Amino acid sequence: MFRNKKIFFAANTFIILLTFAIAYAYMWKTGKVGYRFEYIWSIGIYTATNPATFTPYPGVENPVLLSSDVKDIPASFVADPFMVHDSHTWYMFFEVLNTETGQGDIGYATSEDGLEWEYEKIVLDEPYHLSYPYVFRWDDSYYMIPESRRASSVRLYKALEFPVKWSFVQTLLSGNYADPSIVRQNGQWWLFVLEGGSTLTLYYAETLLGPYTEHPQSPLVVQDKNISRPGGRLIIADNKLIRYAQDCDPTYGNQVRVFEIENMTTSQFVEREITTASTLAGTGRGWNADGMHHVDLHQVGGDEWIACVDGLVLKKVVKWWR
Repeated sequence: MFRNKKIFFAANTFIILLTFAIAYAYMWKTGKVGYRFEYIWSIGIYTATNPATFTPYPGVENPVLLSSDVKDIPASFVADPFMVHDSHTWYMFFEVLNTETGQGDIGYATSEDGLEWEYEKIVLDEPYHLSYPYVFRWDDSYYMIPESRRASSVRLYKALEFPVKWSFVQTLLSGNYADPSIVRQNGQWWLFVLEGGSTLTLYYAETLLGPYTEHPQSPLVVQDKNISRPGGRLIIADNKLIRYAQDCDPTYGNQVRVFEIENMTTSQFVEREITTASTLAGTGRGWNADGMHHVDLHQVGGDEWIACVDGLVLKKVVKWWR
């Protein structure tokens, strides 16, 4: 009898597993179930010998900020970091993807040396997705231009109480724009934005508030996911203006590419890629195994540079659809 019970239970288990396998195969074939990838971004600290050659900062255990460091909201990842240094303190602003709402909020962290960081809190939360908090100083005030593509606009914010209180100033551009990146050069403000999914456009204005005029050579890059999307702060190094671009082909955010802008006037624009061998790319293992798509580089003295970067791990998960 005991042997018959074992056979009975084994047969039932087999039938249950077989039924599940058949159902799963049917759902897979009909598109009811499949795999998807979760993007897990985190933030690290690098150093550089020049604007195109990066290495992990010696002695720093990357990543320095993860989603688990966020305490005031449930977070899936942290990404798109921008830093500023003020009164002996480093401040870093970045996207925090809110797990509950599915949209990005802007958080910040602080550091005394730029190497060890402490998460503070969310400082900007709108009814729509925010990311890429491009923060900069002008006329003794701090400003931020985060990506607000879901609001169909490029929006300027000003710090009323830096770093925790930000107030909307005005819309600079209206349209389907991502990752706005601004720089002051030759008496003009220059605003680079991704339009649509793979076109880089350029606008300029005499004052920060505009109005902004599209450059006669804009769009600068048309339908090219390798070099069109801005990938961090525009910087000046050795009197050269440097533009960073996300390489999003064949996979989103796989590496950062570097360009030197050789001539930029209200009538002309010329740039060249410094190198095609990126040192900000997926390493195949660890916190940045599957990609890197952002850099904010700062010169801290002589030939010493410090940069905040982000890194990607793709997590494969099963997804069910009704």
